[in-house]
Amino acid sequence: MDDAASPTTKGSLRKFLENLSGAGKAIGVLTSGGDAQGMNAAVRAVVRMGIYVGAKVYFIYEGYQGMVDGGTNIVEANWESVSSILQVGGTIIGSARCSDFRSREGRLKAACNLIRLGITNLCVIGGDGSLTGANIFRKEWSGLLEELAKNGQIDQDAVQKYAYLNVVGMVGSIDNDFCGTDMTIGTDSALHRIIEVVDAIMTTAQSHQRTFVLEVMGRHCGYLALVSALACGADWVFLPESPPEEHWEEHLCVKLSENRARKKRLNIIIVAEGAIDMKNKPITSEEVKQLVVGQLGYDTRVTILGHVQRGGTPSAFDRILASRMGVAAVIALLEATPETPPCVVSLSGNQAVRLPLMECVQMTQDVQKAMDEGRFKDAVRLRGRSFENNLNTYKRLAIKLPDDQIPKSNCNVAIINVGAPAAGMNAAVRAAVRVGIADGHRMLAIYDGFDGFAKGQIKEIGWTDVGGWTGQGGSILGTKRVLPGKYLEAIAAQMHTHSIHALLIIGGFEAYLGLLELSAAREKHEEFCVPMVMVPATVSNNVPGSDFSIGADTALNTITDNNVEHLTEKMKTTIQRGLVLRNESCSENYTTDFIYQLYSEEGRGVFDCRKNVLGHMQQGGAPSPFDRNFGTKISARAMEWISAKLKECRGKRFVTDDSVCVLGISKRNLLFQPVAELKKETDFEHRIPKEQWWLKLRPLMKILAKYKTSYDVSDAGQMEHVYYRGTQGEPAAI
Repeated sequence: MDDAASPTTKGSLRKFLENLSGAGKAIGVLTSGGDAQGMNAAVRAVVRMGIYVGAKVYFIYEGYQGMVDGGTNIVEANWESVSSILQVGGTIIGSARCSDFRSREGRLKAACNLIRLGITNLCVIGGDGSLTGANIFRKEWSGLLEELAKNGQIDQDAVQKYAYLNVVGMVGSIDNDFCGTDMTIGTDSALHRIIEVVDAIMTTAQSHQRTFVLEVMGRHCGYLALVSALACGADWVFLPESPPEEHWEEHLCVKLSENRARKKRLNIIIVAEGAIDMKNKPITSEEVKQLVVGQLGYDTRVTILGHVQRGGTPSAFDRILASRMGVAAVIALLEATPETPPCVVSLSGNQAVRLPLMECVQMTQDVQKAMDEGRFKDAVRLRGRSFENNLNTYKRLAIKLPDDQIPKSNCNVAIINVGAPAAGMNAAVRAAVRVGIADGHRMLAIYDGFDGFAKGQIKEIGWTDVGGWTGQGGSILGTKRVLPGKYLEAIAAQMHTHSIHALLIIGGFEAYLGLLELSAAREKHEEFCVPMVMVPATVSNNVPGSDFSIGADTALNTITDNNVEHLTEKMKTTIQRGLVLRNESCSENYTTDFIYQLYSEEGRGVFDCRKNVLGHMQQGGAPSPFDRNFGTKISARAMEWISAKLKECRGKRFVTDDSVCVLGISKRNLLFQPVAELKKETDFEHRIPKEQWWLKLRPLMKILAKYKTSYDVSDAGQMEHVYYRGTQGEPAAI
């Protein structure tokens, strides 16, 4: 695609270069508090974006301690300073908790060290404590400068020249414990470490019919525990924000006993390290083990993950998130005025937003206050929509009411996978089946796509049938690229035979085309006049109507994992890194072999050249935590939509466009978009949406790789309030 800017982009470029120039400005970047995977990617983005716009950028080593100590702890960074750190865990500039900075005397030393280098812009990557410290520092800034001048450490010209300190924060925390953002840097990578352990445990536990109690980090926030439970289908989860009700011990034992009675050989219980009961008494993993052993006699083991959750390479999601946030932070600093309050760059759905730093900190502290006072419903609400959504979904999928307590809808709902397999499809099917059963429907599974649909490969599927599906790759139902067009008569007959009242399609572009064909056939076949909804699932991420598709994150991690292995070997030598990524269909002439031969010949005696074609590796393997969680939540929401449609128009034919939809994330909203409306947004020749949000990342990538290019910053919005962030439609919490 040509990088030439559109008129809008050119306008933004002029604004960017003229009004957002960093010339004469100095930015200090520091990481503080606990380290988190992805911090290096954020540091890299701040340094390179800052240099790109003409600013000086300084590393502040060892967090606030380095700022207080000064000297060699504050060093100007250059482009090469952040080379080859994108895939490295931790933080190359160090992080330390600093008691000196808590005192005014320490902050006075820090201000003096910054002024000597002309640094009046700070980018702080850390948790709420680190960001609170930055806010105090900014409030005291003018007073600190006056005191330094009074002491003769700086002159009055310096007081005037450096009168204002601008602060922008990015949240680096594996706990995802900061209110105002859907995801903090490091959280996704920590989930990878947890799920790697869970997947390994599952094989040994099933061999020996064991119960495992897994303790994960989260002294004050249960996000890691909750999402891990969602991603592995845990039997029980203990959280600080949502303690179990009284007599939980009895309920837990009953639940485990019922699962064993259903021939489930494995029980997994996840405990956040800060788990408590309704009286704020700690619940420990060892206590849970003793309960299970004492009451049930099950072979039970405890695994405490500890700091392994902070280690390893950052996930693809964290690399991209941190890079986007780092660039957005620099833009926010360049746009800041003396009146601009400190802000934090946050993620809302799929969009970067700026929120007042102290509003976020205050809400974060309000969560802890609510827990301390026993107001746990308030704590969950304050934690944010993402947390609340995850908790509600987990409860729906983990706890099945007795059949005689579920009101029957007398409706049959069918689920079908279409197109190429994508990791996370099985998690989506499991969620849909269980939510459908909880809503009183009879759930039907269609095997082998539309081909199997036409042949009548349809069976009822129950609650326990989908147990253990969350972590399995591929498509257990089978999937084919066959479209329904030439089988419409046979499919309509099967819809009639099985009395199918609604259809959930999970798949990629073929699923989208298939949904269009079924919708167009409604006039001829009344069997298709039922609610139909599609959940995007494809590694290509090319379905119109959604920024994300199930399976794309797993594919990205496969690519980055492969890259890490290759780079690790190269970095053991003195060879400098070079990487060319090619899409399989980008050019008929510039093939992978041609590029390889070109570089091999031109670089002979200068550098080595290797090639690697990943192919179907990108579709295989266990789904990433993101895809398990995303597939589970979006599919559960699709089934809730189906239930609402069936309830509102019981027994009636569905003929309107809004009864045939694609469910997807669009920027900050979760939207059900009629396929009839999406047709005009689709490039059918190339099988892609006409507009793809991720193409806006291309100039960002080029900037961070030292290419001159245009970059549209028109999306860099104004400061919003954390309490009153408005969205049209349903908020999309990743």
